[in-house]
Amino acid sequence: MDRLYTFGQYLKRKFQINIKKVPISIPGFTCPNIDGTVARGGCVFCENESFSPNFQKEKFTLNLNSTQNPLLQKQIKALKIQFFNTVELYKKIYGSKKFIIYFQSFTNTYAPFSTLKTLYEEALKLPDVIGLSIGTRTDSITDETLNYLKELSKDYEIWIEYGIQSSNDETLKKINRGHNFENVKETIKKTKDLELNVCGHLIFGLPGESQKEMLQSVKDTIDLNIDSIKFHPLYVTDNTLLAIEYKKGKFTPITEEDYIDTLIKAIKMLPQNISIQRMTAGTQNLLAPDWCRNKSKQISHIYKALLKEGIKL
Repeated sequence: MDRLYTFGQYLKRKFQINIKKVPISIPGFTCPNIDGTVARGGCVFCENESFSPNFQKEKFTLNLNSTQNPLLQKQIKALKIQFFNTVELYKKIYGSKKFIIYFQSFTNTYAPFSTLKTLYEEALKLPDVIGLSIGTRTDSITDETLNYLKELSKDYEIWIEYGIQSSNDETLKKINRGHNFENVKETIKKTKDLELNVCGHLIFGLPGESQKEMLQSVKDTIDLNIDSIKFHPLYVTDNTLLAIEYKKGKFTPITEEDYIDTLIKAIKMLPQNISIQRMTAGTQNLLAPDWCRNKSKQISHIYKALLKEGIKL
């Protein structure tokens, strides 16, 4: 790759207008790796109720087919409030004309199909919304949901974002992922066979991984025929299993230098058709590493490294 190909560029080329993704966190969603279906405690980096007494404990009830269901109504209300609060900001700052709703937090296909269908359709009714991007796990999406999203894709821009994290099964065990890479391969193949857009998420700096293993995950992910990719450094936040290991001195976060070096090598591996949706990440509730506190500074350092390697922005 001699020029950075971003998701924003992909959208601009396709629609010829400024489009932004609007991140939404729906209350009541959880994960099979938290609720005991697959495991308890979640992935080592995930904040959840095992560690936080104030975590959202509402659960889906049996009458989710009813529009009178109080949790479903609360979810629809949260969707609308978050959307309108965000789009006004995006219009002012970026001049955005159209929007994609990004169901971001937790596993946004892990609910009864009737609930998902209601929420997705409520999102698509919002003004100037042209599509959905749905964050989920490869072990938490049904054929019914995939086929439904395939139908939606005839009229809307539909993306499924799968948390891959690593292709190394030993690493997936260490982070308590609850599935192996074979599950990732099977689910993404099924998704691509339906001609749905796929974005894969990878984390650099997972416990015990060398750069060689991180870059192998990049290669293995490219081989899955994905359409877009997100790169994240592994950082430590409170209320996680990883925080316990970090405080005991059993986990050392990746350095900024090592992260950027790995990221640049990963970007060079990407074919021209795979867009980049994220190159780094950070959070306010951060224990370590300290360099993840300032995202704008991270981006500046990454851009300088890209230019040094001859990759045009």
